[in-house]
Amino acid sequence: MSSPAGFAALAASLEQVKSSRGKKDKVRCFASYLSGLGPADAEVAARMAAGRPSERGSKDEAQVGYAALLDVLRGVTGAGRAAVSESYMRHGDLGEVAEELLAHKREQALFQEPLTLQDVDATFARLRSAKGQGSAAARRGLVKSLVLRATPLEGKYLVKILTGEMRTGLVAGLLEEAVSQAYSAPREEVARAHMLVGDPGLLAAAAARGELGSLKMAPFRPVNFMLAEPMATPAEIAEHFGKGAYAEYKYDGVRAQAHKLGREVRLYSRRLEDITASFPEVAESVRRAGCDLILDGEIVPFADGRPLPFQLLQRRLRRVEGFDEAARRAPVTYFAFDLLYRDGVEKTGLPLSQRRRELASVLKGWGTSAHSETVRSAGGVATAFRRSRSLGYEGLVLKDPASVYTMGKRGSGWVKLKEELDTIDAVIVAAEYGNGKRAGVISDYTFAVREGRDLRTIGKAYSGLTDAEILEMTRRMKELTVEDHGHWMRVRPEVVVEVAFDSVQRSSRHDSGYALRFPRIKRVRADKSAADADTLDSVVAIFSRQKLRLDGPA
Repeated sequence: MSSPAGFAALAASLEQVKSSRGKKDKVRCFASYLSGLGPADAEVAARMAAGRPSERGSKDEAQVGYAALLDVLRGVTGAGRAAVSESYMRHGDLGEVAEELLAHKREQALFQEPLTLQDVDATFARLRSAKGQGSAAARRGLVKSLVLRATPLEGKYLVKILTGEMRTGLVAGLLEEAVSQAYSAPREEVARAHMLVGDPGLLAAAAARGELGSLKMAPFRPVNFMLAEPMATPAEIAEHFGKGAYAEYKYDGVRAQAHKLGREVRLYSRRLEDITASFPEVAESVRRAGCDLILDGEIVPFADGRPLPFQLLQRRLRRVEGFDEAARRAPVTYFAFDLLYRDGVEKTGLPLSQRRRELASVLKGWGTSAHSETVRSAGGVATAFRRSRSLGYEGLVLKDPASVYTMGKRGSGWVKLKEELDTIDAVIVAAEYGNGKRAGVISDYTFAVREGRDLRTIGKAYSGLTDAEILEMTRRMKELTVEDHGHWMRVRPEVVVEVAFDSVQRSSRHDSGYALRFPRIKRVRADKSAADADTLDSVVAIFSRQKLRLDGPA
């Protein structure tokens, strides 16, 4: 019988991956490590290498914040707050801080047995199940039990997994390549399987067993959503399709997959997180369907035939209040617009026209389908867009009737039209206390967009949030603070905001090289993560289109 796979070997492999410069070297390194693991250990290792302590779509998360991790590290090492702050200033990464501090432990485990992959996985499972009164202390105790047994390098990667900040460069595509090399599986088969299971751990386990070809789409395994390419004008869209296209209202809500198997129903957000508890009335309506299914759609605050402000959903997503009060404040409707699976059969490869016909039969008697009409010209697109805006929707999503559902990609078959220079999604990276009537609350937010793995600042917003939202944001910013400079703080990049603006201009003040003119926060996007923030390329494209409109043709 082989000995249990040690966590130290995973940490060493990830450290080697991190230090490898080339993509091929990173793949080769992790593939070599994976090839020595059986299915159970490969599942744990691949999932953790992706920076996840639990399966994607898991009903529960580990829920260990920065504050709890810092408390454990200070307790085990005896380091003071000043020493921890100085270490963070040097490294800018909590995992690196853990490695430095754990080189000088004040406490040691009574029995210093090496950590195994299964030890860590089992402890993470206990973290996820810790709920209710006393759960915060229980979670700290569980983290401490791991840290006491960990070497400095192991501690570094325990923290990186718990915070989801792996930063080794082993992105999803490279992880797929590593699985392909480790188990001699065709690259296309690995990519397809990853889309179906949505979780790198399940992918690696199936590859290790030689069962990639038998993987099927199934309820309660959320898949990545198909996305729409943005386009600027009705004329551009009409030219793109060159034929009739379906025009659907662009709903201002929470994108959600609805999964049903028998009587059980779960709802998953765009981040593939289980949000069923936030919308039990949606789950109850889906339960009335006469078949097993997976739907794609949007949960929209909706009453009296019109959409309500998106902000009303925020308290529901955060479960700040009881369901009855939340439902009263923000009644919702689930607008279904695609059918991905029905009674054991995947539907993503069928043309949209066929999926829509079958969706209509599935929804009959219980569900609500998204509004759709066929448009054939730029004038038709413009008319549908104006109607959508007049009814309170964001714009249009236009779809090719022949398009298949491409999971996790912006396929050319779907495009979206919003008002030009409308909004971008950015992540808050720093915040400041206000003054005057906002003295004592954190009301000024510096935000950034993505450039590769880096975040580039592009502006600061002072307006757009209500007083109640500012109070909630103050609480969040304090929780996420990683550097406290008194009046301002650098924060962990987790809070995504939708920012409206008048124009984009060049700027030497921000490291992106651009700034948004007159930015204001339209809303906080609790349904999105930093990985969903817009890219600098998107901002540059907006700047270029804007420049052409302002300056005229060259």
